Amino acid sequence: VQLVESGGESVQAGGSLRLSCAVHGYAVLGKALTWFRQAPGKEREAVATIYVGGDSTLYADSVKGRFTISEDTMKNTVSLQMNSLKPLDRGIYYCAAEDLGSRWPEAWKYASSYRYWGQGTQVTVS
Repeated sequence: VQLVESGGESVQAGGSLRLSCAVHGYAVLGKALTWFRQAPGKEREAVATIYVGGDSTLYADSVKGRFTISEDTMKNTVSLQMNSLKPLDRGIYYCAAEDLGSRWPEAWKYASSYRYWGQGTQVTVS
């Protein structure tokens, strides 16, 4: 299983970015695909999740109304559209995948819930 994130860049506050996570070797249908981020010196935090094929998304309060997570099951990819970026949004963004089963949605925000992770993509907001 391999998750590959892309799209991280350096942008000015108020700008937008679109991150993508391509999943290889693991069918995303019926799985939770979640974006986490980690700023320097801080713990990894859950940002947004989608239950692929289930029309269900959840967001951290800090990004509601600004970020949108979406799926493309044909491409086995999940994207994160980030608008109105703030300096506090900076960090390494990671994609994680797991079959949470009955633990959905309660377990979505815990990093320990996920077996599969990407290498991360850097987002800088100044």
